[in-house]
Amino acid sequence: MKTVIIAEAGVNHNGSLKIAKKLIAEASKAGADYVKFQTFLTDSLVSKDAKQADYQKKNMGIELNQFEMLRNLELSMNDHIELIKCCKDHNIDFFSTAFDMDSIDLLIKLKLPLWKIPSGEITNLPYIKKIASLKQPVILSTGMATMGEIEKAIELLEQFGTSRDLITVLHCTTDYPASMEEINLKAMLTIGNAFKVNFGYSDHSEGIEIPLAAATLGATVIEKHFTLDKNMPGPDHKASLEPDELRKMITGIRNIEKALGNGIKRPTPGEIKNISSARKSIVASENIKKGDCFTSINLTVKRPGDGLSPMYWDQLIGTKADRDYQKDNQIKK
Repeated sequence: MKTVIIAEAGVNHNGSLKIAKKLIAEASKAGADYVKFQTFLTDSLVSKDAKQADYQKKNMGIELNQFEMLRNLELSMNDHIELIKCCKDHNIDFFSTAFDMDSIDLLIKLKLPLWKIPSGEITNLPYIKKIASLKQPVILSTGMATMGEIEKAIELLEQFGTSRDLITVLHCTTDYPASMEEINLKAMLTIGNAFKVNFGYSDHSEGIEIPLAAATLGATVIEKHFTLDKNMPGPDHKASLEPDELRKMITGIRNIEKALGNGIKRPTPGEIKNISSARKSIVASENIKKGDCFTSINLTVKRPGDGLSPMYWDQLIGTKADRDYQKDNQIKK
């Protein structure tokens, strides 16, 4: 099964359409399935005295309130239309997360076929009800959530119109960057087993190791932040991949998909051609005359494996040679 890879541009465009379009081009070049942005109206999302998260203060190097920070990162309806066109030009699907009720309406107008509930909205009842009523595929991110909160969100989605088979739940650690000690990747499997849903991983760690591990464990969706340059100003750049890293991650995931195979253990075409050179046959360890008994002294096993298999050893011992053999001749049955 192919892993859906979402290249999370988020707000790494820094409010610039030019940068946003470059991000789209890089995501497409890297082979991502979707490039995802964030849709919000600052007035609807945060109050004017909401403080920055600790990681935002650290990553930006300056202290603003959330209202001031986010106001500069908004995308208008026209911006969305332009970015959707850019995605079509680069043969990659556009995706965005709505962070408030008005932004859900904006994305409905744009006829997006897929929805993402971000970690911060998993306890937002009106928001979940509205997404559920659309009866479209939903990706539910679970950073900061307990198992009980995840269960409740899934129940609400089902109750208000979205069937469980349309829901993919992403394990996530909401810290930027997330430390290896707090990733707890096995929780992704716990979520899948407990709720019988498609599961995946939204990654905020540094590097590409954890998304590769998630793919190996069966993630159906992997989401990863990326940027043009980690040194750009902004809250998320430092916990994002640069384009060459994104390409390596996606190549790695696609190789893992090939390597996982179908689970049936049998010799592959590449192995079959090596059987003769790697396995052994029963051969004479010394000269043997016709009529001599085969013994563990005058027989041995050596490569190549294109003669009598050593699996016939016990059947051969004690029988008589029907011809002469020179040392290293393969024994004929």
